[in-house]
Amino acid sequence: MSMNSSRRSFFRTAGAGAAGLTIGARGAAIVSADTTGVGTGDDGPVLQVGENVAMVDTRHGRVRGYVLRGVQYYLGIPYGADTSGPNRFMPPQPPEAWTDVFPALWWGNSAPQNMENRYANKYAAFRDHWNYDDVSEDCLRINVFTPAAGDGRKRPVLVWLHGGGFTAGNGIEQDGYNGENLARFGDVVFCSINHRLGPMGYCNLAGVGGERFAASGNVGMLDIVQALEWVRDNIASFGGDPANVTIMGQSGGGAKVCTLTAMPSAKGLFHKAVVLSGASLRMGEKEHSEKLGGYVLAEAGLGAGEIDKLQAMPWKEYYAVATKALEKLRAESGGGRGLRGGFSPVVDGAVLPQDPYYPDAAPTAAGVPLLVCSTMNEISPAAFEPTPDQLTLADVAERVKTRAGFSPGFGDRAMDVVEAYAKAFPGKEPAEIWSLVSSTRQSTVALADAKSKQPPPVYVAWFTWQPPHFDGRMGAFHCIDICFWFHNTDLMLTHTAGGPRPRKLAAKMAGALVQFMKAGDPNGGGLPAWPKYTTAQGETMVLDDVSAARNDPDREARQALPPL
Repeated sequence: MSMNSSRRSFFRTAGAGAAGLTIGARGAAIVSADTTGVGTGDDGPVLQVGENVAMVDTRHGRVRGYVLRGVQYYLGIPYGADTSGPNRFMPPQPPEAWTDVFPALWWGNSAPQNMENRYANKYAAFRDHWNYDDVSEDCLRINVFTPAAGDGRKRPVLVWLHGGGFTAGNGIEQDGYNGENLARFGDVVFCSINHRLGPMGYCNLAGVGGERFAASGNVGMLDIVQALEWVRDNIASFGGDPANVTIMGQSGGGAKVCTLTAMPSAKGLFHKAVVLSGASLRMGEKEHSEKLGGYVLAEAGLGAGEIDKLQAMPWKEYYAVATKALEKLRAESGGGRGLRGGFSPVVDGAVLPQDPYYPDAAPTAAGVPLLVCSTMNEISPAAFEPTPDQLTLADVAERVKTRAGFSPGFGDRAMDVVEAYAKAFPGKEPAEIWSLVSSTRQSTVALADAKSKQPPPVYVAWFTWQPPHFDGRMGAFHCIDICFWFHNTDLMLTHTAGGPRPRKLAAKMAGALVQFMKAGDPNGGGLPAWPKYTTAQGETMVLDDVSAARNDPDREARQALPPL
């Protein structure tokens, strides 16, 4: 599926000046000479590409990338085979080796997903600046950004897992996902991947198809494991250390990180973990997941022995069938269950033996330090409200009875919750209270509590920095912190507005991330002293223009919330 309307010109000059030369959003980053010490072309070209530039040997063949402002880019390298046809619903297969040089010059295909009306919400499209191009089942691709390949150095490695729940997204859907600036800033290797999503990655047919399809409910996660195996086997050639890998994800990507820590097949492939706005204690239930798989087969009009016909369907046709099956099951079961009620990883007893952090942290997570962060305004429901100043607390309570952000509403307890947050945050307008009760830290704290019972340290952050956009009504919204961690605030202008204010915080947050990648401890990167989290004190680094460690800043308000 071609999304030509969304393509960015590979070379595009805009905003010259303090930020220097801007290369197309999907090809590079905005680099400011006064923050990175990297020039913008005064001494020669900033881009090198050619027959003998950025060549690296991998286990499957040689690849050619390019060098941009001193950072080597390798885009869209296959780490797995095409997942269509007989490979659909199956664990990933290795890619076929190639003899010619593979041109790692452009992003790999996005995984099949619903692209209809992707840009229909003009506010969301503007704010997050989505990047989508070709979509196909030949989507198992990895991108690598490195300061230098083949120099014998052993740099810390970051593997970025994109958001979008388990059904949407890709490795470069937001400009802020670009790895150039962090690679240069921290002298690290940055990787991002595409993998199977939705009914391609998480349709559990084990109940109707038997042992042959035993892993079908988790093949999207097995794709990520195979990508991590690729990193283990190849990243040294790109200047990275396979013995020092950090996995990091936001929203659905954070949930993927949580899930990986509970998978025996992923154990030892990474050594630290970062969860942004995606704290997830539980995954899908086996019985419900298998029931959904049966509904998919029935919706296609096929019997248990005809799954091969489901594999042969064009992906759009199959996707439509699976979507209708999910809608039917949800209608019959009354909806609910959130991510766990749709096409998502399942606790199948084998690939995923148990829930990641419920009731306790999985034993496979026991050696992995964790950094977990959420934003103050994950949901900003009044951001585009025409008259937010006219809302009352009673209005807010009514609106959060049935829905509160990503979670079910509070029902009869709605007013109690609203009043508790209003008391805990005096001076906040009703619209701001609406955001806070829709963006609670309940899951973040529960994850930290479970993890803190294991030996490795847990560090908790709360991002509260407010951008000026839309008259300041956006708040510290879902996704905004990503570009700060990756030192991309001058690239993700629709999140930050750019300039020195966000850049100062980004340098400190990126510094803390690099320190965590190196040693499992974010201290020493520029932020104030960041204590380890404990359940008793709830130590939390509040990230803002002036950052500070505080003890559980919203504990009183959270006490009014119903249990998870």
